Amino acid sequence: MADDEHRVCLGVVISAHGIKGEVNVRSYSDAPEHMSDYGAFTDEKGNALEVSGVRIGPKGPVMRIAGVGDRNAAEALKGTKLYVDRDQLPDLDEDEFYHDDLVGLAVEVQGEIIGTVSAVHNFGAGDIIEIARTGQKSVMLPFTREIVPHVDIPGGVLGAEPPPGYFDEPKEEDETHQ
Repeated sequence: MADDEHRVCLGVVISAHGIKGEVNVRSYSDAPEHMSDYGAFTDEKGNALEVSGVRIGPKGPVMRIAGVGDRNAAEALKGTKLYVDRDQLPDLDEDEFYHDDLVGLAVEVQGEIIGTVSAVHNFGAGDIIEIARTGQKSVMLPFTREIVPHVDIPGGVLGAEPPPGYFDEPKEEDETHQ
């Protein structure tokens, strides 16, 4: 396996596109149309995946990968994460973060660690962090400056200020009021 500390996942193959070997990609990049600018990607095992073209389709980036010439080969790539070396990426502003850097951070609310960031999602309305909590269901929290004002990647923690009652368990409905 390649050294994940020096790589960043820029996307994942979600499906085959057409019959000529192209793949649909869920991009984690702010500029998916430029994904081919980074050169070759690597997969989870460190195998090189040379990109020979990227275009934006109705569902997002459509990528052609060298050596993938038909639908069956493209379908075999479904679920493949696409990594680049961290040093190939542009420097970030102070308030910008790579999703990979957020995963694993402890989440602190009012001085108490409530869990760790297990994933970062974006369903179209902005980033959401998923927080894994010991012995409880995971929860989703909008990743906005207002709700997550403090991110300390070297310290391994982010400070969250959710609205009051955000993490309270829902109350059981009274069965007589159905």
